[in-house]
Amino acid sequence: MYDAQTSGELGLLPASMSGMGYREGGGQGQDLLQRREDVRQANFLELFVDLVLVFALAGVVSRVVRDIGSDDPVVGWRSTAYLFVLALPLIWLWITTAHITSWFDPRRRKIQYIVLASAFGMLVMASSIPHAFIGRGLAFVLPYVILQVGRPLILMPALRGHPLRQMYRRSVLWFAASALIWLSGAAVSGGARAAVWGAAVTVDIVAAQLRWPVPGMARPRMSAWAMDSKQHLPERYQQFLLIALGETVLAVGTAFTGEPITPATSAVLVLAYLSTVLLWRIYFYRSGQVLAEAVVATKDLYAAGRAIGLAHIIMVLGIVASAVGFEIVLIHPDGRPEPAWLLASLGGPALFLYGRIRLERVVFNRLSLRRVAAIAVLAVAAIPLYFAPPLATSVLAGLVLLAVALADAHHAAGRPPEAPSPAH
Repeated sequence: MYDAQTSGELGLLPASMSGMGYREGGGQGQDLLQRREDVRQANFLELFVDLVLVFALAGVVSRVVRDIGSDDPVVGWRSTAYLFVLALPLIWLWITTAHITSWFDPRRRKIQYIVLASAFGMLVMASSIPHAFIGRGLAFVLPYVILQVGRPLILMPALRGHPLRQMYRRSVLWFAASALIWLSGAAVSGGARAAVWGAAVTVDIVAAQLRWPVPGMARPRMSAWAMDSKQHLPERYQQFLLIALGETVLAVGTAFTGEPITPATSAVLVLAYLSTVLLWRIYFYRSGQVLAEAVVATKDLYAAGRAIGLAHIIMVLGIVASAVGFEIVLIHPDGRPEPAWLLASLGGPALFLYGRIRLERVVFNRLSLRRVAAIAVLAVAAIPLYFAPPLATSVLAGLVLLAVALADAHHAAGRPPEAPSPAH
């Protein structure tokens, strides 16, 4: 740990604010990996990254809503692909940043610079979203590529003899290869750019799932989802969900200010808020609430980390899609919905529930039949809702979420709080 000779002011953030009053000292490689209990919770720099992600996801929602409301059905369907192509790189960048602050000591100046650079890179990406497919492709791609390649290169010299060094070496090779795909996408525009970028982000996430295989190099057990701290990452994932939920409130509230106040728009605002509360309730009760305890009880931190990370990615994408659905219904509460609108309004909650099923599988090692039934109802309801006003879609989605929350409460009534029984 640290003694009086290695403590001192960083000169970057006030020690009284962050508890980071330490400077680089001898044995830097191992010191970077050391943590103390008083810094296991999210620090101010990490919360700063969270604020940037809220701005970024709000930009994704606005960009998708702009096209999904088009009279051209092709443009509307294409916008649903834009949601994944724009949101996934930002989400993946946030997750890799969270893993850095989990493994490494956030009091160290080098780590602070890396986190600040990550936040700035996300800010540049977010500011380019409105024109990401025409005109500002490099502004979206370059920060992502530079951070994903540069951060491991900066950290590797301090990791001699640690399994993370091998993992970072392999990840750099894969990110360097996918960088060519990202940059080639910036050379084209429109739907072609979205298709190339979709392939690039798929390569990044699938390669991470496979632990970045490299011919001639044995794959180590260490992975992109590895958990070192048994408290920090679960808390960061919980905050990740809250970020997405907060973005939904921000997006709908902002859209409401630009629309005339009518009974229909007011109803959408109320439905969006209540549905967001229900999403929060369904997540935290009970798998999200005991996530940290489940991680402590798991026998395989790597497998659990991979499953938990993917579940949260799916849930956040579902929340973002739901925000798109709320905003498009707020703009067009009457008339006949477009199929792409139904996909956002019903597919968003369904995607969230699917991610929540995966999380419950990790935490309690069971299949949540209530959520499976809810997804089935959302899918079947899409047919009759195609002939109903868009507002009816939000009402139905809210009722399904309410039914899931009430079923959860009924299941838990009169029983002691359930302890986690992780699958791994």
